[in-house]
Amino acid sequence: MADISRGNRPLSPHLQIYRPQMGSVTSILTRITGNGLIVAGVLIVWWLLAAAKGPDYFAVADGVLRSWFGKLILLGSVWAVWYHFLAGIRHLYYDSGRGFAIRTSERLGWAVIVGSLLLTLLTIIIL
Repeated sequence: MADISRGNRPLSPHLQIYRPQMGSVTSILTRITGNGLIVAGVLIVWWLLAAAKGPDYFAVADGVLRSWFGKLILLGSVWAVWYHFLAGIRHLYYDSGRGFAIRTSERLGWAVIVGSLLLTLLTIIIL
């Protein structure tokens, strides 16, 4: 094997140098929120099954969903639903062949993030 001296160069892209782009941030957020929706879906299905099982079992499941942890999961799932909705609209816009300029793509990414947070706040206020 050849002896290649690489020196003290960092691996590319190095975390101290690399600046995350809006496309990568929104892609990572899509995966995180999708997995969060799975957790929320499992909790809601468990709550419904507990309601069918009986009052004692339902009291346990209802206690979990009404705890700070359950409320945090449900709040996060509301944000995730709005995020996925807006990201889906953005994706449909991309499918039309528009919005691929770097500046437009960054603005659309920020619109999805800020819009989902504002719609989540509006949902909390209304409900």
